[in-house]
Amino acid sequence: MSSTMVNLASRAGNEALSVNPTVADIDITTAASDFLWMIFCVMAATTLGVAFWAGFTVPRGNRTFHNLTVMITATASIAYFCMASDLGGTPIPVEFRAGDLRSATGGTPTRSIWYARYIDWTITTPLLLLELLLVTGLPLSDIVITIFADLVMIITGLIGSLVSSTYKWGLFTIGCFAMFYVFYMLYGPARASSKQLGSELSRTYLIGASILSFLWFLYPICWGLADGSNTISPTGEMVFYGVLDLLAKPVFAIIHLVSLRGIDYSALQLSSGKYSEFAHSSSLEKGGAAAAGTGAANHRLSEATVAHHPTTTEKNGETARAAPETHNDQTTLDGH
Repeated sequence: MSSTMVNLASRAGNEALSVNPTVADIDITTAASDFLWMIFCVMAATTLGVAFWAGFTVPRGNRTFHNLTVMITATASIAYFCMASDLGGTPIPVEFRAGDLRSATGGTPTRSIWYARYIDWTITTPLLLLELLLVTGLPLSDIVITIFADLVMIITGLIGSLVSSTYKWGLFTIGCFAMFYVFYMLYGPARASSKQLGSELSRTYLIGASILSFLWFLYPICWGLADGSNTISPTGEMVFYGVLDLLAKPVFAIIHLVSLRGIDYSALQLSSGKYSEFAHSSSLEKGGAAAAGTGAANHRLSEATVAHHPTTTEKNGETARAAPETHNDQTTLDGH
């Protein structure tokens, strides 16, 4: 299927590099653009497929992971559309030259750095972590700090790729420390938390964490060979990253979604989390309690009122009973 898409693109005539000429001395080729178009097609097809799957077969309250997958692959589709069109890159002077290559001006050659890819990762990697960690019951504070470390990893990689001096490796090292912290959270607190939800969820989580962490470990290797040391060509970079993205996004997502089909979503407690939801419930409970308390107080007040203030009927009855006594007394007096 992939080769068919590439052949169709070739026959149709991939004019991306003609319409959007390369901007660096070391840049992608038409073959790389063809490969990127193929990745775009897979990402877009996965987006549509999962969206229809969720829309027609999954109850509305159980679409959390499907919606996350749609957001991930849709974002990746946009990024790969840009890169296949030779957009979203900028020329940066290389630190290490490959052979005797020189720039067109005779100075240090430049290499295309694809910031579109880093924008993609800034959005999609937190969503991937969220899709994975939501099955663990991990506290929100731990999820937030894990996502923060992930963002540090991506942003330091981006800044490092834009630096042409040796200082890029300092940023690379910081990013690696952030990545290992993410791994610590995945295999430490998150795994321990998943065990509290039962063996099925724990097994599902461990499979997903193993796949994702293995693939993520390979990304810094590609960075070092491409943006870091200029060892592999941009075409090789696209193939390396493209395969990793395919495995880490649509393939991982499908495996994860299939493994969650029989899961009881209520065990994950994936409520909306809105303050208004809890506030509304709380106000209803307080309102009911207040109404009950007010009713009881009114009832007691009524009893007290009756005890201290006889009703009109009771007063009339007492008056009627007193009237004959008065009449009898008056008759006795008249008789004397």
